[in-house]
Amino acid sequence: MQIKITARRFRAREELRQHTLDAVGKLDHFYDGIVSAAVIFSYERAANSVKSAEINLHVYGGVLTARESTDDYIKSVDAAVEKLTMQLRKYKSKLRLKDKTKVRAIKEEQE
Repeated sequence: MQIKITARRFRAREELRQHTLDAVGKLDHFYDGIVSAAVIFSYERAANSVKSAEINLHVYGGVLTARESTDDYIKSVDAAVEKLTMQLRKYKSKLRLKDKTKVRAIKEEQE
């Protein structure tokens, strides 16, 4: 899986980059069909120090997106990864359900 990190209007520290690579890399355990991931860091409001992280996962047949805003980038990444794990589980179960119905239809035609 290719992971692209973009920091808008600031330069991301190496610690933040490494944490992001580790967290997003763990999503491979849930689903092998992830082609690439794009992580975008940005400020929502500089006055209140609201920092947001958006993660776009490109999977076969679609794109899964999660966006979180907190007071710290690492917390935002962790919350977005949690959302994506739920989305991946749901996506994977839908794929399995579709495949089962196709297999059942083919078996019924053969009989």
